[in-house]
Amino acid sequence: MKNPSGIQAFGIHLRRLREAHGMSQQELAYAADVSKLTIQRTENAKYSVTLDVLVSLAKGLRVSLPELLDFELPEESV
Repeated sequence: MKNPSGIQAFGIHLRRLREAHGMSQQELAYAADVSKLTIQRTENAKYSVTLDVLVSLAKGLRVSLPELLDFELPEESV
């Protein structure tokens, strides 16, 4: 993984968005048509998502792709 701190920051952001929408990991997985393991691994920075998964997550959360990607990168990642 080339940017582990950025991947971790995205995982934290995804968890916050999911919780703000009142969704469990399983509910988001179902809505986004991805596995619960994908959600778990993404939130725990064990998986670097593809564009296809990002689009699915945005649809599942009913947010725009820019909103899904609107998170702060840690200083060492910039």
